[in-house]
Amino acid sequence: MALNRKEFLLSLLLSTTVFLSGCKNENGKDPDPEPDAYLVSSSEIRSLTNDQLVAQVGRQLPASIQALISKALVHDVKVYKLVYNTTLPDGTATKASGALIVPQTTTAVPMLSQQHATIQDDADAPSNFGPNSDAAFGGTLFASMGFILACPDYIGYGETKNLPHLYEHRESLATTSLDMLRAAREFIRKNSIKWDERLFLTGYSEGGFATMSLQKKIEEEFPSEFKLVASSMGAGAYHKSAFMKYIINEKTHGIASYNQLYLWTLLTYNNVYKLNRPMSYYLKEPYATQVTQNGINTDIQMSISDAFTDSFKKAINDGTDTGFLNAVKDNDVYDWKPKTPTTLYHGTADNLVFYFNSEDAEKAMKARGATNVKLEPLKGRDHYTGVADYLLGTFFTLTNLK
Repeated sequence: MALNRKEFLLSLLLSTTVFLSGCKNENGKDPDPEPDAYLVSSSEIRSLTNDQLVAQVGRQLPASIQALISKALVHDVKVYKLVYNTTLPDGTATKASGALIVPQTTTAVPMLSQQHATIQDDADAPSNFGPNSDAAFGGTLFASMGFILACPDYIGYGETKNLPHLYEHRESLATTSLDMLRAAREFIRKNSIKWDERLFLTGYSEGGFATMSLQKKIEEEFPSEFKLVASSMGAGAYHKSAFMKYIINEKTHGIASYNQLYLWTLLTYNNVYKLNRPMSYYLKEPYATQVTQNGINTDIQMSISDAFTDSFKKAINDGTDTGFLNAVKDNDVYDWKPKTPTTLYHGTADNLVFYFNSEDAEKAMKARGATNVKLEPLKGRDHYTGVADYLLGTFFTLTNLK
């Protein structure tokens, strides 16, 4: 019988309480430290010197900012793969993984949780530390600057590569990221790594959505567990309800690779929320058959609004398809009141994750009384050309607060 998340956490609490209630062992001494509740295993996977990281900057960053970033790199780093306990959306316990990147320093440093952007190849998962992974590039640079980097793989990658990735699903992204932080805390304690207990959050694209979901979960459900200092996120699809209605009703780019990501979200919600509808409910032919056979590996080279069935669009627009509307609404993370200083970066010309996602988030949060949310419009930037601006802005934000 699978435990749901509440039962899982309660069982951990009860086992800890029983363990601690012994107070003294038979020799009259204090008992051993509390056993790890989240960390399952750890292994060192890479060691990089400061000189190697400076050379990496020279190969991969624009010349205009190479000198600035290089000067901030001061530490060698070690990279570890952590395997840890977490739960799936249905409450089933599972083991996930992620990378922990540790600066080699004797000074206590803060931690940065970096949620990665969309990937479709397991080689790009943080714990696999492939050359194209967020962890191998941005993660190591921030670690060399003096941050412990926690980089979750998410469900569907690394240790859970046999499971489907739950693309753009708020709860699973937040849960696996939070449990990665808990496992990182246990690893840090066991290995006498000096952490000053401050926590920063960052992520771009799917990582931006995951970061917002994580921040919301920590602040609303576990407000005293971590000392959140600031979050910096870019180009996340925070207003899912508006996003969904936009691509259903408006003419968009017709870029097949972008449409595949919209399909991925649809398929995830159809499965996670047990709607279990045939693709013919959502899509016209030949796309319904192609998606049924090939999943997201389907080329729709036109505005995706023209691929949806008229009956599906009508049910969304008149509000009668409550199942799908509620599934999408459950993934809205734009309308709440953050307490942590939060910076939103977004390209004004982003035609994959439209700019209104961040604009709506800032407006809604300020309407709720948030005074520490700031939107940084990246003028004329699209989803990809905005990455460098987001990274540079995040660099200044974190180093100024560090």
